[in-house]
Amino acid sequence: MDILRSESLSQLRAAVRAYADRHANVDGVATTPVTGLRMMRVYEPSKTTRSIYKPLVCLVLQGAKHLVIGREERIVEAGETLVAGVDMPVIGRVVRASKDQPYLAVAMELDVAVMQELALEVPSDTASSSISGPTLFSTSFDADVLSCALRMMRLIDHPEAVPVLRPAILRELHYWLLRSPYGPALRSMIRPDSVTQRIAATIELIRRNYARPISIEELASRASMSTSAFHRRFKALTSISPLQFQKQLRLLEARRMMMNEGLSATRAASLVGYESVSQFTREYRRMFGVSPKRDVSRRLTQPQEPRAPAVALEV
Repeated sequence: MDILRSESLSQLRAAVRAYADRHANVDGVATTPVTGLRMMRVYEPSKTTRSIYKPLVCLVLQGAKHLVIGREERIVEAGETLVAGVDMPVIGRVVRASKDQPYLAVAMELDVAVMQELALEVPSDTASSSISGPTLFSTSFDADVLSCALRMMRLIDHPEAVPVLRPAILRELHYWLLRSPYGPALRSMIRPDSVTQRIAATIELIRRNYARPISIEELASRASMSTSAFHRRFKALTSISPLQFQKQLRLLEARRMMMNEGLSATRAASLVGYESVSQFTREYRRMFGVSPKRDVSRRLTQPQEPRAPAVALEV
């Protein structure tokens, strides 16, 4: 098993680097024609970036990255698997990477509906555990999850097979996650009547309506909670308040519009819900460490690579 695992890891590492070298943007992020599959390749330690992880499983294949989730900090290194159970804001910085050995990671988005269906079919070995903090887990590589990632990568060269094979690979991936050491925690999170899923429904509401004002009362009602209980539970799961979550979504989307679509800061700010450009500029600088104009100018000095997609794609 160790030999097969080692061979799979070498093949996956080579495939990720080869694809990312051809398709990565200036952030080192490469999207693929396979829905939910993306990767990252960075040749040197990076500056701090902000993103909002969707539910995903990420395999760090080489190098290391420093992550901050709320008040929790951790270093995720080569050989570790990261699993995000719900949407959550993450501050990340690649801390180990070089030209010879770049930081390499591959991520696959999860489907909560598929996991809920499987949870009814797959018996649990242990009792469910309650979730009291940010739902981001890390563990050493699992050979079966590694195999799923490698087979998902191979679909890139076989687009005709994607509609047939991707659902099967994704279902298998969810099976192994449910049988993993953090499977009980995942089961607790994905129960339709769980607090986590009620909070997840409000996160989806914010994502769809980030450009309009949303009151805490509206969100709490959606989650069937009091405003105080909702605010406390939301922050426990995502590490930030609902208002801060919406603000980060707005700024990330505005940045995507400026980078990808060539929109001015004024236009992007208006489209994501800001009435004051000066306020937008202040909050943008606070989040990204640079003004919108300077950020765009800096990116456009590297025209040899595609413009950056939404920062939320970072892995």
